[in-house]
Amino acid sequence: MPELAGQIALVTGGSRGIGRATALAFATAGADIAFCHLDDDDAAAATAAEITRLGRRALHRSVDVADTRAARAFAAEAAGGLGPIDILFNNAGMNIRKPFEDYTEAEFDLLFAVHVKGMFFMAQAVYPAMLARGWGCIINVASQQALAGGAGAVPYSAAKAAIIGFTRALSREAAPRGVRVNAIAPGPIDTDLVRQNPQAWQDAFKARLPARRFGRPEEIAATALLLAGPQGGFYVGACLSPNGGDVMH
Repeated sequence: MPELAGQIALVTGGSRGIGRATALAFATAGADIAFCHLDDDDAAAATAAEITRLGRRALHRSVDVADTRAARAFAAEAAGGLGPIDILFNNAGMNIRKPFEDYTEAEFDLLFAVHVKGMFFMAQAVYPAMLARGWGCIINVASQQALAGGAGAVPYSAAKAAIIGFTRALSREAAPRGVRVNAIAPGPIDTDLVRQNPQAWQDAFKARLPARRFGRPEEIAATALLLAGPQGGFYVGACLSPNGGDVMH
């Protein structure tokens, strides 16, 4: 029997990149998938079609996860349409790269709203039902820049570090009640978010990585599947970091 058979997974930022790869990995493992995106209808429809071809149900909506009311509404719709959420993959994210002194307050607020506020309240939206069943899995996507810092990405790095703190704190409350909370801190992954950087930056980053390449979204999805599945039952408050050797810890 597939390891996630009969489960319902909610994936934020699920139309492309790491979110899409993880949604498909969960579907392949037997889960039905609800996922959100932000104004990415064509890619979302393609992802949903792939999930359906795998024999699983798919529900998707455009949602700004920084809008707490919209996030809660989507979580409620997903649970009503597919069933209680067993797995939350908190993945939606974005970045603004510039020197520290050039960031505006609005840009700082946006980065923290998407990454920290968005993850916090999406988790809160599914958490009570998990507690009621005595079962659940929440996986928050941080970044290796939370561990090492990133020049030209100070608020992003700070927000991702906050996600790790959030994960560890919530896990201490949640694990005794049957809900496992963990984080993944990917290194540079071949996604649109990384490709938006100048080619010279990408080439220099690859050259200093021990792996000499960027990761693939499917490699992060495999980590998520480990944490969500029965083999990940002893991970509590962990932060796994597939990063090609960029951060060794």
